[in-house]
Amino acid sequence: MRIEIESVAKGRRERALPAISTSFTTGAVTLVTAETEQRPTVLGLIASGRMRPDSGRVLVDGASDARALRRRVALVDAPGISEPEPNVTLAGVIAEELMFAGRRSDPLAVGRWLGERGLSDWAGTPITDVSPADRVRALCETAVLRRGVEALVIVAPDRHGGAPAAWWTIAQDFATRGYAVLAIAGEASRLALEAPPAPPARARRMPRPAGIRLHRLTARTNGGA
Repeated sequence: MRIEIESVAKGRRERALPAISTSFTTGAVTLVTAETEQRPTVLGLIASGRMRPDSGRVLVDGASDARALRRRVALVDAPGISEPEPNVTLAGVIAEELMFAGRRSDPLAVGRWLGERGLSDWAGTPITDVSPADRVRALCETAVLRRGVEALVIVAPDRHGGAPAAWWTIAQDFATRGYAVLAIAGEASRLALEAPPAPPARARRMPRPAGIRLHRLTARTNGGA
């Protein structure tokens, strides 16, 4: 699956979303930057076929088909659109998503689902207080439960805080599992992800204690003088 976003823009004088082009494909993660509170959501809606751009187009496997986009692309955690209500517990969010996916959604099934993914400790916690990485992971896992989903558009995962590398690793994991992934984040996240790893810290040399002389020891060999 390949989704191409070609010079899409939205709003008068492109204020809602300046023209932007990118693409994402099965088995890979693409990062695209969009600043301001509104633009990541606008781009996410357009990329997933849920909003028509004022200019430009979105192609899925070479065809312009918004219906196919909506069916095959999940919009994850978009503010004001697909994000969970902040005071609902993680268990409540999962129960609702399991129900939408046609799965069992009783407390036992929810507890098992959370346990299998190492999320049991967050079950009774409001989703807004769940750690950023676990929030993204839980919402991506529930998104791919829906029939026909082949791609994820993750909107502004950096707004929850935490290190960008944490949610980026999760996005990469879903790409490895065969999904096309588009992550929409701010410029600061892009810079953090592109920054070279910090060099290992050098061991500090301890000061020599006063009054102690150091001697070099040499081994004697047999037959030496």
